Amino acid sequence: MKKYPYLLFLLLFLLGCSRKPEEHVLVKINNYEITQGEFDTEFKQSAFGRNDTPDSRREFLSSLINRKLILQDAQQQGLDKNESFLKMIERFWEQSLLKLTLDRKSQLIANSAVVSEQEIKDAYQKLLKEGKTDKSYEQMHKQIKWELSRQKGSQMMNNWIISLRKNARIKINSYLLNQ
Repeated sequence: MKKYPYLLFLLLFLLGCSRKPEEHVLVKINNYEITQGEFDTEFKQSAFGRNDTPDSRREFLSSLINRKLILQDAQQQGLDKNESFLKMIERFWEQSLLKLTLDRKSQLIANSAVVSEQEIKDAYQKLLKEGKTDKSYEQMHKQIKWELSRQKGSQMMNNWIISLRKNARIKINSYLLNQ
């Protein structure tokens, strides 16, 4: 039985020694620790980070401590388990994930929506035929290319969404929808 306290001490000692230098705890607020690395990351992303001085770091740290204390108080009050709070978190998560996904897909589409010179010429000829422009091909080239790229991208996005719907199992209870 006497071996266990030593093993526990050794384990705790090894865990403490395994921290990287940038993981040293800068501040402990009740039971919450902020490492130097976490602080530096948050500081750089804040408005305080624009002017990296010892004073701005101290001011930011004070603000960070205040925020963490307020959050700890909110948790002690059980506000982090409040239904409306959890719904807000869910909506934020969905919106963030949706934005990230659409941004990535838009970038992929933008990189693959290639418009040929022939397509630009054909579009220009159509505009001329319909009397919608009196500008030269050279003057219209950039605008037509942009518009065709936008149209192709939009069509590719729609096709992607259609394929998502096609590959999904969607069941709508029409009775409840129409009540």
